[in-house]
Amino acid sequence: MQEFGNNLNIRVNISPAVKGRIRGRMPDLPPRAFLDRLTNLYGLQWYYDGLVLYVSAAQESQTRMLLMTSIRFDAFKGALDKLDISDERYVVKPVPGNGLVFVSGPPRFVALVEQTFNGLVAQAQAQTHIAATPKESVLILFRGSSTTVVRDGRPDASYSSDIPQQDSVGGKPELGKK
Repeated sequence: MQEFGNNLNIRVNISPAVKGRIRGRMPDLPPRAFLDRLTNLYGLQWYYDGLVLYVSAAQESQTRMLLMTSIRFDAFKGALDKLDISDERYVVKPVPGNGLVFVSGPPRFVALVEQTFNGLVAQAQAQTHIAATPKESVLILFRGSSTTVVRDGRPDASYSSDIPQQDSVGGKPELGKK
């Protein structure tokens, strides 16, 4: 398997549960057909995440049930497809009427599905939290030398300035001057 990865210039991660050597002559097959033949002959599973080819024993297959609370299945499945995690050989399907998703496959596949699910749930919770957080309204009123801060419709603080006005806007008007 390591030599197979070297020939294709990809890293291969082989589970410790996979033991033994391939004996005999293998027919000259395209890479996917070669992997499928090996998995059928030796009771293996493989999953390629785009960087590493993971090979595990079939008995290492995992099954999970994910509770869909804040996201819809269509959004979840769409994210798996966009991230190229989906694999037609392994199961990701909704359980009718329960808000659950059934996931089954090799360890790396199940781990990536769970990570995607957890990320989407965290994103949905953050968006809900942001939407639920009330926006504070602040209004600052300037009246002559005093300033009033109004937060959410209630006066918060009032400031006044005893500094004399330096420009011609403030102060007493001078009579008789034009």
